[in-house]
Amino acid sequence: MKGKDVLVTGGSGFVGSAVSRALIEAGFSVRVLTRGTSPRGNLSGLDVEIVEGDMRDPDAVARAMAGVQFLFHVAADYRLWARDPREIHLNNVEGTRIVMQNAQKAKVERVIYTSSVATLAFQPNGSVTDETMPLCEAQAIGAYKRSKIAAERMVTRMIREEGLPAIIVHPSTPIGPRDIKPTPTGRIIVEAARGNIPGFVDTGLNLVHVDDVASGHLAALRRGEIGGHYILGGQNVAFSNLLAEIARLGGHKTPKFRIPRPLVYPFAYAAEARARLNGRTPFLTLDGLRMSKHHMFVSSAKAERELGYHARPYQDALIEAFAWFRDQGYLGLSGMEKFS
Repeated sequence: MKGKDVLVTGGSGFVGSAVSRALIEAGFSVRVLTRGTSPRGNLSGLDVEIVEGDMRDPDAVARAMAGVQFLFHVAADYRLWARDPREIHLNNVEGTRIVMQNAQKAKVERVIYTSSVATLAFQPNGSVTDETMPLCEAQAIGAYKRSKIAAERMVTRMIREEGLPAIIVHPSTPIGPRDIKPTPTGRIIVEAARGNIPGFVDTGLNLVHVDDVASGHLAALRRGEIGGHYILGGQNVAFSNLLAEIARLGGHKTPKFRIPRPLVYPFAYAAEARARLNGRTPFLTLDGLRMSKHHMFVSSAKAERELGYHARPYQDALIEAFAWFRDQGYLGLSGMEKFS
């Protein structure tokens, strides 16, 4: 497969740039589709061809897709809050439809579609979820989850009915360097490192190094089964343990107070009200708080077994994320400007 042309949508983003780096290291010729307004620091020094355009623009997608053998559709609108939630749905569903239709027209040999563990049903007792446990769109919390479920169902239908040669991967919660926006999880790391999270609610998540997620994408290309689903995760971690690790790295006291979730809702309402006025993405959101009712624990056993996937300890990713945020100035007093 070396030397073949590959298109990565969202190639300047957190996961997309990691996938682009992994492809280049593996010897592929990489083209990325990225919006004109997207930061391109993650592409600095990389041997990539940049096509400027939006995934909802059919002409831009067609230009980017020309002559491509493989497609990695990584681009997504990953926000837990938006002034207009319809934008999240349009980006993730309509954008995916346009990309996949153009992949069919261009006769792309293989597609890796980046879904999410957000499309899976987490268990109320905190037990582990796998690829056999899809979540119904009607039961999903928030625009982001609903849009990812709708997009994934559309891709699945195209595989079944139209012969789309796609493989679906489900990253859990990537962390690590180059989280330039940052993602909602990256913001947790930054805020905790700044000592701004005094307590915690009872929840948990699966943390994975972003570069391991990227390696999993390549493994899916090489070994995945068309129509197959593969979770690309790392370790299941209690939120309190994550905060303790960040506090250790930042030299702060470990948050000790477990806060009853109902007491946090007024603060989430207030944060979203302020966001509607100032346009700045709130750190605390209602959807994020609702999602925290579940321990978002998953298993990557299928990917390990069928793809040869492997993830390093999450602490390694956390150390790299902390160092990158520190070196980029996110942890200083002016760091909040990066969230506006």
